[in-house]
Amino acid sequence: MKAIVTGAAGFIGFHVAKRLASEGFDIVAIDNLNDYYPVALKETRLSALDGQSNIRFVRANIANPREFAEAIAGDTDADIIVHLAAQAGVRYSVENPAAYVDANVHGQVTVFEQARQMPKRPPVVYASSSSVYGANTKVPFSEGDPVDHPVSVYAATKRSGELLAHSYRHVHKVASTGLRFFTVYGPYGRPDMAPWLFTDAILKGEPIKVYNHGRMERDFTFIDDIVNGVFGAVSRILANPDETAPIYNLGNNKPVALMRFIEIIEKACGREAIKQFAPMPPADVERTYADIDLAARDLGFSPTTSLEEGIPLFVEWFRGYNGR
Repeated sequence: MKAIVTGAAGFIGFHVAKRLASEGFDIVAIDNLNDYYPVALKETRLSALDGQSNIRFVRANIANPREFAEAIAGDTDADIIVHLAAQAGVRYSVENPAAYVDANVHGQVTVFEQARQMPKRPPVVYASSSSVYGANTKVPFSEGDPVDHPVSVYAATKRSGELLAHSYRHVHKVASTGLRFFTVYGPYGRPDMAPWLFTDAILKGEPIKVYNHGRMERDFTFIDDIVNGVFGAVSRILANPDETAPIYNLGNNKPVALMRFIEIIEKACGREAIKQFAPMPPADVERTYADIDLAARDLGFSPTTSLEEGIPLFVEWFRGYNGR
């Protein structure tokens, strides 16, 4: 089978493309290699895919209808689109909201427009985010909870993507499944996220910023567990394309306090962090916590990697990548 994977040079997209290729899919890997964070890391991910005959990379901006159409011109017979391209980062959305509307809203429309015009009208498995739950106080967060009060532009664009997917299913019969990712980390992870930022600072002997004075919890989810969930969603929608596929939480179902998270990184790095306590940024939330019962039932999703196991794997990769 053939899969189009957008955002294939991104953190999750790279790992998903690699997994799908190992499962026998022919992959059309698409990414625009934007410079939100260093392009060298994205090129490193792509180089790790080199040599696999069933992966073809095309550089293109999925938010540009002409570019995306040209990128897949020879592959309109694809069986599925795994749409993971996005403008990431909650805090940066405060500074540059237009980038999020372009990538996450215009990009969603472009991908679904192409899907509805393709001969097989392939289903779309797309990335959403736990941020859509906003400042909800009921935990764990369940897929049926209200998500009408996002606290960041990033979250608002991800919720918009979910609504657009619903509209395309209703009007154009494009099947889709949305995946709400909860704080994904692991090897090849993003430089703007806490595991990288804290590890980098600790190894350099520089201070880390501890927001909300440490009173935060996150449902950290290891990349391999996330990839298993994405593959489960791909398998399910290919087997049942006419079934109404819901949105799924993909999280670890075990939120960890920020100060405990720091302790685990300190242990993996072999040194103590210099902590600078700071107030909560305006776009952040105090806690994320995934109810994964639906994903367990439908996708066989069962995360197995604890933070105590996953962080040392990330730190080991980080040291090698940065020559430390």
